[in-house]
Amino acid sequence: MNKTLKEIAELIEGKVVGDEDVIITGFSNIKEAKPGDITFLANPRYAHLLEETEASAIITSFEVKSTSKNLIQTQNPSLAFAKLISIFSPPTIRQKGIHPTAILGKNVFLGKDVSVGAYTVIEDDVSIGDGTTIYPACFIGYNSKIGKDSLIYPHVSIREGTIIGNRVIIHSGAVIGSDGFGFVTVDGKHHKIPQVGIVEIGDDVEIGANVTIDRARFEKTVIGKGTKIDNLVQIAHNVILGENCLIVAQVGISGSTTIGNNVVLAGQVGVVGHIQIGDNVVVAAQSGVSKSIPANTQVWGYPAKPFALAKRLNACVQRLPKLYKTVEELKKKIEDLEKKLSH
Repeated sequence: MNKTLKEIAELIEGKVVGDEDVIITGFSNIKEAKPGDITFLANPRYAHLLEETEASAIITSFEVKSTSKNLIQTQNPSLAFAKLISIFSPPTIRQKGIHPTAILGKNVFLGKDVSVGAYTVIEDDVSIGDGTTIYPACFIGYNSKIGKDSLIYPHVSIREGTIIGNRVIIHSGAVIGSDGFGFVTVDGKHHKIPQVGIVEIGDDVEIGANVTIDRARFEKTVIGKGTKIDNLVQIAHNVILGENCLIVAQVGISGSTTIGNNVVLAGQVGVVGHIQIGDNVVVAAQSGVSKSIPANTQVWGYPAKPFALAKRLNACVQRLPKLYKTVEELKKKIEDLEKKLSH
């Protein structure tokens, strides 16, 4: 990259404050940036780094005005910086064609410009849309459907009957459509319940490494369009996960739970089965969700409670050592008074 600040501002629809002719040759985060780099500031918590960074320019919000640095002011600094990186970073090199070691079953439909990597197995009656790339050592089960311009990284297993939309990204080690965890216990023995449903994944979903999404017992486990799932997430059978959700690492969602649109489940959240979580809910990290949550609610804790209540309860817990000490002191004073009164 070798652009003036003015040229970059035009690309990301921003406003220059400072020297618009300064030359930008690279990008980095605000702590590690060097002269010639452009960086960004989205979180006011790091405002002190504006003067400390060595970057030649900083992408900020319109609220940031007072600094000796060159700025590009934008509505959304994070999004603007992401757009800039997308423009100037080298594109991901996708393989082309069907590798001779790939194994294709009967009645497999491959759209235009589909790529299939070495040692990938595609079973009978699979359909793969235009421009989709499947990297080496993947498995696509029979009667599965994958849409256009999707990207399946190495060692992904997609079990039979799975439906995947357009522009879906699935990272290495993910297993889509494995059996749900269902057993009937009789006389101390666990008898497997057949899982005959499927998984359906909407458009523009991204699924992280080593994610597992179980097939439904009868109908569908659903991942809504635009939802992003981090690494090491478990989604059980018959879960309905809405659109544009963010599911962070090590979340576990138990079976038959319905989750609305625009929900955020932060890291290591656990959700019990057969409950409903409404639209726009935010569940803070390491919370345990044991009952349904209405829409537009923020919860935290174990069990998860409304955020304000959870903070008050936590503050009380933090004061318990002091309270214990006070009670012990009061007990001693009472004992001393009782001794005096008894004489």
